[in-house]
Amino acid sequence: MYFNSKGSEEITYDAIVVGSGISGGWAAKELTEKGLKTLVLERGRMVKHGDYPTANLEAWELPNRNRMTPEEMKDYKIQERTGYTMTPAYQHWWPKDTENPYTETKPFDWIRAYHVGGRSLLWGRQSYRLGDLDFEANLRDGIAVDWPVRYRDIAPWYDYVEEFAGVSGQNEGLFQLPDGKFQPPFEYNCLEKVVKERVKKTLGRDIIMGRCAHITKEGGHYGRGTCQTRNRCMRGCPYGAYFSSNASTIPAAEATGNLTIRPFSIVTEVVLDETGKKAKGIRIVDSETKETHEFNAKIIFLCASAFGSTQILLNSISDIHPNGMGNESGELGHNVMDHHFQIGAYGTSDEFPDQTTYGRRPTGIYVPRFRNISNQSKMPDFIRGYGYQGGGSRQGWGRYIAEAQYGKGLKDALSQSGKWSFGIMGFGECLPNHENKISINRDLLDVHGMPTLTMDAEWKENEKNMRKDMQASAAEICEAGGLKDINSYDSGCNPGLGIHEMGTARMGHDPKTSVLNKWNQIHSVPNVFVTDGAFMTSSSCVNPSLTYMAFTARAADYAVEQLKKRNL
Repeated sequence: MYFNSKGSEEITYDAIVVGSGISGGWAAKELTEKGLKTLVLERGRMVKHGDYPTANLEAWELPNRNRMTPEEMKDYKIQERTGYTMTPAYQHWWPKDTENPYTETKPFDWIRAYHVGGRSLLWGRQSYRLGDLDFEANLRDGIAVDWPVRYRDIAPWYDYVEEFAGVSGQNEGLFQLPDGKFQPPFEYNCLEKVVKERVKKTLGRDIIMGRCAHITKEGGHYGRGTCQTRNRCMRGCPYGAYFSSNASTIPAAEATGNLTIRPFSIVTEVVLDETGKKAKGIRIVDSETKETHEFNAKIIFLCASAFGSTQILLNSISDIHPNGMGNESGELGHNVMDHHFQIGAYGTSDEFPDQTTYGRRPTGIYVPRFRNISNQSKMPDFIRGYGYQGGGSRQGWGRYIAEAQYGKGLKDALSQSGKWSFGIMGFGECLPNHENKISINRDLLDVHGMPTLTMDAEWKENEKNMRKDMQASAAEICEAGGLKDINSYDSGCNPGLGIHEMGTARMGHDPKTSVLNKWNQIHSVPNVFVTDGAFMTSSSCVNPSLTYMAFTARAADYAVEQLKKRNL
């Protein structure tokens, strides 16, 4: 059921979920399947599975041969500087920077998606588990606060979400990267196979196939098809082959008959009940009518993204919570984390002149973390570690576009493939640091008249020291793999560019030093749960979305159990 009220009456549900992206979709699925009448509030427009207007268009069918005009780009200045593809193929997914501004005390690249499904339609789909190496890291290193959970607590929920989402990959038996419940992996190409063998033999480092949320065998839930290796994923997949809320969790929630989705609903605050100890509901502004509405529920799940959920809590001010709901510790908005990347190496190969690739595989190879995982791998200049994503490919006809050839010479050149190349890019862990923070800016308003955020985060010394090793080790891996003409690089990146923003409402044992407990509940308002990236206590070096799914499913199960016991 889709709902867009034009009235002002208050409506009561069993549960309210704020946000419909990866976390919000899972919360909706789990709560509705457990029998709760659930309202999902989404600040953007409705997008149903299949509403992907450019999914099947070629470049010549798109405006301006898939290029934005200078006039159009005036609305996307922050996104333009990121280097991400701002083209007519994807333009409809990105909100305008001019309508959704924020303030940068230090450079921060915030990439957002305001529509049903959120960034689940746009994510890179790399899906890895955190292990005890990660959950014990803060305690071991004396950094920030200890996670209130361990891998054994989350492992069954990783199993659960992997099997439903459909994650392709292979079990490798690596303690620093726990195995999972996988669909068949994609295949290595010929160059990747030999590089993998040589690197393992020479350096003892593993190269594995990237684990990604793509269905590779028949029988997906809710009519989802297998991956067609088109690699047009960011346009939206009409086959439903990769995991998104739109193709997977939202259809599951709809099937229960317990779901109501309300788009164009900008949440302004969480509202306390008369006791001040529980939340009674959510207040919104309808972005179309500009009317204010209030919806009530027994439990509330904030899944609006790490910064979105924290912004709502910082805006939820009362006599009991003068600095924001759940901010007794003073940690709300602090400990911003992301993954630093855009650093690595690449080289060429003269091998396999008679072989090339077929299709557009939607994932590459992955080099799991190999630093600071044992006494032998301990580094003197930094703690934690990094992994690499990358792969091998062969140049095609596109290399000749700028060449001054014509006639028979051009035809002969285009009939031959170019050289093979292989490259890897590092993704490094960022330490939680109280100084890295976001805060409410009530002087700068967005297009809806809402307060905005100020970003104040930067890479600290540990990240900077790690990057030196990331660049050197990337070149070392390429050399061990037998590549030629090796180049290493560090292109630099601002926080936010990894689109893995985390922290800002961290979990912990102690209400004096954390916002949430081990069940993702706000310590002081136990019927409010936060299950997006805000809850992360440390960042690991792997893509975090699978962890959001697992924690959301776990928190929803706990919430319903506590409701039945009348504890909420």
